[in-house]
Amino acid sequence: MTAHELWSAPFRGRKPVISRVTIPGSKSVTNRALILAAQANSPSTLRRPLVSRDSELMSAGLQAMGISITGKDEWVVNPAALRGPARVDVGNAGTVMRFLPPLAALAQGDISFDGDSRSYERPLGPVIKALEELGIEIEHEGRYSLPMVIKAKGSIPGGELIIDASASSQFLSALLLVAPSMKNGITARHRGGSLPSMPHIDMTVQMLRDFGAVVHVDKEEQSWKVEPGVLHGQDFVIEPDLSNAAPFMSIAMVCGGSITIADWPKSTTQPGDQLRDIFTQMGAQVNFTSDGLTLTGGNSIHGIDIDLHDFGELTPSIAALAALADSPSHLRGIGHLRLHETDRLAALTREINSLGGNVVEDETALHITPATLHSGTFHTYEDHRLATAGAVIGLVVPDILVENIATTRKTLTDFPGLWNSLVL
Repeated sequence: MTAHELWSAPFRGRKPVISRVTIPGSKSVTNRALILAAQANSPSTLRRPLVSRDSELMSAGLQAMGISITGKDEWVVNPAALRGPARVDVGNAGTVMRFLPPLAALAQGDISFDGDSRSYERPLGPVIKALEELGIEIEHEGRYSLPMVIKAKGSIPGGELIIDASASSQFLSALLLVAPSMKNGITARHRGGSLPSMPHIDMTVQMLRDFGAVVHVDKEEQSWKVEPGVLHGQDFVIEPDLSNAAPFMSIAMVCGGSITIADWPKSTTQPGDQLRDIFTQMGAQVNFTSDGLTLTGGNSIHGIDIDLHDFGELTPSIAALAALADSPSHLRGIGHLRLHETDRLAALTREINSLGGNVVEDETALHITPATLHSGTFHTYEDHRLATAGAVIGLVVPDILVENIATTRKTLTDFPGLWNSLVL
């Protein structure tokens, strides 16, 4: 389907479902593993990687700089000396536009970065400024955004720096992931507004350690120190993307019945693990079984008052459920979502309200009062999580047309096919 086509969201109504679904691998884990494997001293095997636009962009960027990545269901990453000249297309992928530039600074030669028009608007300045402070020359014509050219000289001195990662935790992760390859490692201190998505920083630290890095963390001081050292190739299994599980779990909450998510990890740093508690508060029963994690829907969906600052990517699915709940919801601490693929607070407000909903946004929150929804077009602004939110609403609101469902390929290979297999 093209970006302008409208997808008719399948209507199921209150007809219970009993099903099991295998969610593809985590984008966050896949793209971090690729960055780490590219720096290792031996090949890595990444098992069950996510195959999607974001991970393909990351893989293509690495290959443009000389890294060999082969295989289909599992990827073998053969590290090599990074080289230019090379051109990297980041699309609209936050992990690619923020994680690859520090790695590119280790190459020899010019590395050009460009992407979708929205990527020019997304914040990248703190990463560029940090690299410049570390002595890397970058051509960006004073914009501190894409497009840009990194004039790489083959090494990064490293050292101490202060960074404001309040707009995105990816700014900090980007530097930490490459720190073992810097001559002096790095000590990075966050100074600025509240640091969002702490579980993603914990994920970065854990994966650095998995590949052999030495990392010291002082959360009180908001300081992270990574020692210089050699990373070792790993045989690494990618966990299912728990954030992508949210719309699928929602099927049982909206329609009734139960959905089992296969291979849900008992212990993980993924923010999506919070869905177990959040959906329980909203009226579902959630239990680990021999098959994975099973969610059983209740008689109704309850509203929720919750701070989603650390788990902001879950907001669109939770907002869709809140619009169908039996009481008001308040989703707080999510001002940073205005800087994601789109301004997610404004987009969710506009689209739910266009269907008859009652959503009020303020600078950092959504206040959702359930109302009777009607048919209409749900616009997605090239944002995969907006598209899946529209699909959730369409389960029980007839004739919902979702614009550009193909944008879900950012993190899911075939969302429409998987969705249809569960709800039709």
